[in-house]
This record gives sequence, C-alpha cells and structure tokens, in this order.
Amino acid sequence: MAPLTVLHVSDLQCGSPFLPQAAEAMIRLADRIAPDVIVASGDLTQRAKVREFALARSILDRLGPAPMVLTPGNHDVPLYRVWERLASPFRNWRAFAGEELDTVRRVPGATFVALNSAAPRRAIVNGRIDPRQVEFAHSAFEGAPRSDIRVLVVHHHFVPVPSGEGSRPLPGAERLATQFARMGVDVVMGGHVHQLHIRSSAGLPFVATGTATSRRGRGDETGWNSLCVHRFAATTLEVTPFRRAPQAEEFEPTDPVHFSLRSRSPGAAGSEVFH
Repeated sequence: MAPLTVLHVSDLQCGSPFLPQAAEAMIRLADRIAPDVIVASGDLTQRAKVREFALARSILDRLGPAPMVLTPGNHDVPLYRVWERLASPFRNWRAFAGEELDTVRRVPGATFVALNSAAPRRAIVNGRIDPRQVEFAHSAFEGAPRSDIRVLVVHHHFVPVPSGEGSRPLPGAERLATQFARMGVDVVMGGHVHQLHIRSSAGLPFVATGTATSRRGRGDETGWNSLCVHRFAATTLEVTPFRRAPQAEEFEPTDPVHFSLRSRSPGAAGSEVFH
C-alpha cells in the first residue's frame, strides 16, 4: 500500500472554551503535513448550538481538501435543553454532518468506520456502543479489501487514563476491544478525556488525543492542546503526538510511538490482527 497520513483531532469544544489561536496553529500544522485523511473524533462543540457547529465547520473546512471522518461526542448533543435532548438530540449534528450517525469512509488503501458513542438518553458524560453498531462495523470491515488499513473512530475511551482522571471507560470496553481486534481493526482513534494517551487492549492500539482547540485540557495537559498524526506504511503505524503549550504559537511534535500492523497476506485470518 502507499503511505497514508491521517491528521487526528478531537474535542474542539467550539463555544465558550474555544481558543482561536490554537485553531490557527492546528490549521497551519495541517497545511504543513498535507494529510490524506482528517479524523475529528467528537466534541466539536461545547453545547451543540447552531452557531458552534457553524464555527466548527469553518475550522474543519480550512484543514484542507482531504476526506474527513467525523463522529459526535457527548458535547455535540444538548445538555441543558432537556426536551431537545430527549426528543431530537442529534438534530443540530445531523444538519452539520449528515443524517447517518454511524458511517463508513473508504479511501484507497484504507477503510474508516466511525461509530456514534454519544448516548444522550442513557448517559450524560459516558457513552455506549450497542450490538447493532458492532455488527455495522463488522459488515463494513468484512466488505473491505483484505489489504486495507482498518481504522475505527469512537469518541469515548476504551482504556483508563494513566493519570486516573476522566470518566470511566465505555461499558463493556474489554469485550468490545476483543471484538474489534477480531475484525482486523488496526487502530482505534478517539478523544473525550482531554489528555492525550496511547494504550493497548486485546493487542489493539487505542489513541485518545486531547483537546485540540480549547482551554479544557486535563491532567498533565491542563492549559495545553494536543492532536496526533498517524503515518501508515505497509506493516507499521507511526503515531506522532503534537502538543501546544499555553500561549505557544505552534504545535510541536513529541516522540513517535510505533506499532506493527496485522498480517495482510492472502491466507491470513481476519482475527490475526498483530504479529
């Protein structure tokens, strides 16, 4: 496969916590790396207001012409507008991103599946992935070429944050991780916890980036912003975290993390995800 570069951002929090200078730094970084795909893994707004979605759209449109993979977060549905939360929680999201909440995006050499983990009628902060969504992902990856990179995008996190801060992982996270690993998923991209952490479960890398453009960083990223650049080659994935210090002009790279990708030989079983 040809090398594939993915810009992974999350938790823009367009609204009261939004930092315009961080957004401009993110746009400059996107211009420098020229990603093949852009992933925005939820919480693009602070309170799911129309004007906040309009701001998010204006920023995402400036990241370049690359195909985009979007998924909502718990902040992308109303919190205090209770009747809207109960009756039509994704109304403004759908106007922003389209009717479908679980989506598939295919580009040459890669298949991206985004699952909506926001559960506005069941959880305020935490999320849910239900069996129907697991089957949706299975069908999408089953129909992808065996040689494709397989990326799953989910806003909520699967593994605890090392600092101990943040909400609990998704209910059933270990079981879900095993199911997604058996589908041949190469990496899961998300956010939610506002501090960048890269962990593994069931032999599968989980990359949760921090807040790209708000003042809501937590733990060792209090006051900071972060995002990730994923570079896929035939058998390897290099994840480079980028962090922006308070008041800094630019996002700066930190040490990359490397993973081996699953076998893609014609006879390899779909459940054999990593060497």
